[in-house]
Formats: sequence, C-alpha cells, structure tokens
Amino acid sequence: MPRDTTKQIHEFILENIDVYSGAISAKISEKFGISRQAANRHTQRLVQSGMLEASGNRRNRKYALKALREEVFSFELKPGLAEDTVWVKDIKPIAAPFIGPNANDILNYGFSEIFNNAIDHSEGSKVDVIICVFSKKIRLTIRDNGTGIFDKIQKYFMLDDPRHALLELAKGKLTSDPERHTGEGIFFTCRMFDWFSIRSRFLSFIRYGDDDWLLEDREKELEGTSVMMEILRNTERTSKEVFEKYAGEANDYGFTRTHVPVSLALYEGEKLLSRSQAKRLLARVDRFREVLLDFKDVKDIGAAFADEIFRVFARAHPSIKLLWMNSNPTIDKMIYRALARETDQSVPNQ
Repeated sequence: MPRDTTKQIHEFILENIDVYSGAISAKISEKFGISRQAANRHTQRLVQSGMLEASGNRRNRKYALKALREEVFSFELKPGLAEDTVWVKDIKPIAAPFIGPNANDILNYGFSEIFNNAIDHSEGSKVDVIICVFSKKIRLTIRDNGTGIFDKIQKYFMLDDPRHALLELAKGKLTSDPERHTGEGIFFTCRMFDWFSIRSRFLSFIRYGDDDWLLEDREKELEGTSVMMEILRNTERTSKEVFEKYAGEANDYGFTRTHVPVSLALYEGEKLLSRSQAKRLLARVDRFREVLLDFKDVKDIGAAFADEIFRVFARAHPSIKLLWMNSNPTIDKMIYRALARETDQSVPNQ
C-alpha cells in the first residue's frame, strides 16, 4: 500500500478512535475500500507503536488513544490558591513542549476560566487536574468535589429543573457573582475547544464541533463538577477568532451575540409547543443585541411556541435581532405564520 494511503488511514484511526472504539476496523474498511483484516493490521501497528491501547477479548476488542504523557495534580481549595500560579508552575511546563501557540492560548484560557470557577463557585474542598497528551491532541480535565454546577445554578436562579441550567450556560452571561465574574467563561471556552463537556450528578453538557448535547444518566451519579476539554495540538483555531465571532459589529468588542441551541430546551418525551417553553428558551437573551436560534435536531415546534418568540418577544424587544438556522419546512411554516401576524417585523432566515 502506498505510504501516503497508510498515513491517511493512520490519521483517520487516531482522529476517530474515540467515536468508533469497538468498530474502527469496519469504519476503515468502509472508508478506504480495504478488507477488515487489512484494516485490523493498521490498528495493530498503532498499538505496537504505542499510540493506541487495546482492551477486552478478541471478539470484543476495544481501542483507545494511549497518552504519550499523563500527569495528575490535586489542590486543596483554600485561600491563596490562584489559577495563574498553577498554570505557570504545573500545567504549562507539561503542555508547552507538545503544543503550538494557538493551542497554548486556548488551553491557557480554558484552564484559567474553569479552574477559577472551581475556586470561586464550587464550595468544595479540593480540585483535581488531569492533563493527557496524545499523538494528535491534548486533554485537560478539571474536577472538584463541590456542590455541582447545575444544582448551584438551579438554586441561585430559582429554575424549575437542573436541566434548565444547561440551556442557560449555553447562552452565556450567566453568573451568580456579577461583581467578580462576567459569565462569559464557559460560553467562550466550550467554543474554543474541539471537545468540551461538563458533568455533574446525572447530567452532562457536551459540545463537539458545532453540536450541543444534553445527556442524562441516572445510573451514574458524579459528585461535584467535572469539566473535560480537548484541542488539537497544532490547531489553526485562535481564541481571537472565537471572541470576534460573538463581538457584533466591527470595532465592537463587547459580547453582543449569542448562539442558542434550541434542542437543549427539548427534554425526552416532550415537544416544543407552549409559550412557557418559549419563555424559558428566551430567558436573559435580552442582554444581547443579536440572538441566533439553532434548530438542529428539532423536528417541529408549535404555533404558540413560535408566536411567543417571533411575534410577542420580537415586538417587545425591537432592538434585538432574531435569527434562526438549521430549521426544516415544518418549523419555517410556524415561524412565518408568526411573522405574518406582525407585518412590520422582519426576521431574516439563515
């Protein structure tokens, strides 16, 4: 097999092994048109080279990236603990030799924001930091033993359900301490990294690429809060371009745009039909000048839901630009029906 093809196969394996851990040979065979046996030989070569590790018996073999370096730190949450000191003394010396300048800036920003949240908000007694360097990416996990981020947000903002906290986090500008925090950290951090997840108790908020997920697992309860962030070691993404994407007009450096994943308001067994659901979706978006509603993974909405957003809210907030994307003809029909009732209100589609 040509060397270039072998390189492409190995890169495909390393980039997709987390998703297709137990079915990677089938995926290789499908993508490159080779036999399962040939695909398996490529996987075994990466195991032998130390890039992958295998587990399970032969029939149920699973593969995972093997860390080139892994370090674990534990810190007592007490006065005097500072994120910048920990970064310079402990984290940067491990990461710096393996990553480019863009990844360094993003990792520094993400670590500082999440570690500081553990110091100021977790109400825990300790925080652990795990840094893993892989062949293509670097992973940072920050885990505390405190109250749990979703429960704390639910209590502070008097939300009906801890799942509402995930939706509010996704909007940005959410903080229980406005004197010291802007509430922007998690919003921007999750958009800088290739993979970002927050777990607490039964709930997980995950952002992978441009997708946002809410996962609920009642069988696995996690004490405190665990945040995992992954970035390609030589990523071309910059922190500056992420900030500028939500800054608004030219020369406007404020946080004026927000992206709202509508699917986070959709819980299992429900449909987005009511005005109360729309109001929940729109909570606090009046803090922005432009609101992009993303209907990805939403199949339909009710007339009352659409009317509350695109007529009632739009009329009450004429200075806010409402946009939407990833809709389907069924959703568009409901939106345009609401807009037709407000002939002087124009909301462009994306």
